[in-house]
Amino acid sequence: MDRPPLNDAEFSAAVAAVTSAFGDPTRREIFLFARDSAAGVTAAEVAEHFELHANVARHHLDKLAAGGYVGVHVERGEGGGAGRPSKRYRATAKVLEFPARRDDLLVTLLGRALALLPEHEAELMAEQVGEEYGRSLAREMSPGDNAHRSFQASLHAVADALTAHGFAAHAEARGSSLAIVAEQCPFGDTATQHPVICAVDRGIVRGMLAGLYGDTAPATTASRAQGDDACVTAV
Repeated sequence: MDRPPLNDAEFSAAVAAVTSAFGDPTRREIFLFARDSAAGVTAAEVAEHFELHANVARHHLDKLAAGGYVGVHVERGEGGGAGRPSKRYRATAKVLEFPARRDDLLVTLLGRALALLPEHEAELMAEQVGEEYGRSLAREMSPGDNAHRSFQASLHAVADALTAHGFAAHAEARGSSLAIVAEQCPFGDTATQHPVICAVDRGIVRGMLAGLYGDTAPATTASRAQGDDACVTAV
């Protein structure tokens, strides 16, 4: 059964939870490492793999566990001795289980409204709307914090926020630059009918990076609406 749409407060809380758990790029990689291990991982294994202090590795794993993204399984040594039991962390199925907020009627109306404008003006307006929203997201993620994050940390935070909005996004290297790759589109068929609407997510990337890192000039290099396998925004 489909879950009802999230209200504004629930959606904001969901976005905050995802960015808190995965906004740190090292923690994101640790989750992927745990997810790819059928047996799960220990803090010692994570520390060795990522060249971290054991306490730092344990901190990241406990953050993921607190959000329900990994489960903790206590294992004792052979024979049930008195030695300190070890914790093994295994990825759960919880990640991003909440539905993206989407209102089909509003998306359809937006697409039709943009279609009434000349293409260049429509694209400019769509990107401006996305940028304003992206800046507001950045303010919510770092209220009162004037110290900007590193570029890579900011990019991962943007990808996680887009994922929370239904884009299934991640950051990756593309040639000599980095990019946000979105494998889903919450705008659905409206984006296919009115590709100009894709400027909204490019604007979100621009606005969020401006708030978290500094001004950038993201460019769309691939689009699902144009028949590509994924939407790619190079930065």
